[in-house]
Amino acid sequence: MSMSSGKNWYAVYTRPKWEKKVAELLSRKRIENYCPLNKSVKQWSDRKKTILEPLFTSYVFVNVNDTDHLPVRQTDGILNFVYWLGRPAIIKDEEINVIRNFLSENQNIRLEQIDVNLNDRVKIISGPFQQWEGNITEIRSKSVKVLLPSLGYALVAEVPKSRIEVINVNERSYYMNKAI
Repeated sequence: MSMSSGKNWYAVYTRPKWEKKVAELLSRKRIENYCPLNKSVKQWSDRKKTILEPLFTSYVFVNVNDTDHLPVRQTDGILNFVYWLGRPAIIKDEEINVIRNFLSENQNIRLEQIDVNLNDRVKIISGPFQQWEGNITEIRSKSVKVLLPSLGYALVAEVPKSRIEVINVNERSYYMNKAI
């Protein structure tokens, strides 16, 4: 979709606590944007309340052409584009879709910043990401980390180990031995 229109997804860095406001200002300018909101339940001494908080603190995603960078930069609350190797980092459409799907199926999500490492290749055999393959950096008793390499983050949600099967075990051994 983005390839035909010449648009790419980029991450922009915002002032602290301005994610929702920046998304609103971009929408007013008719600039396509996405501010992933995590639904979580907060407990106070007298009540519980469900709130929507930005999943990525100080980040909003924009889908624009190269020529539309200036109006994005001129939006109140935006400090700059996120850069990778001296250029604004392009986020893959698939990764934006993974975030959207992940948020629609899970709540109380937390982010952990990660370094992308070579690990087992797995396939999810049931659930919202059925047949989805990826590299898993860690499998705990009840959760897995789903990698989003161009963002440098992992989304973490409760997923039973029974939903995951390891594939290409020998591939991992081959690459591990090759690295030595």
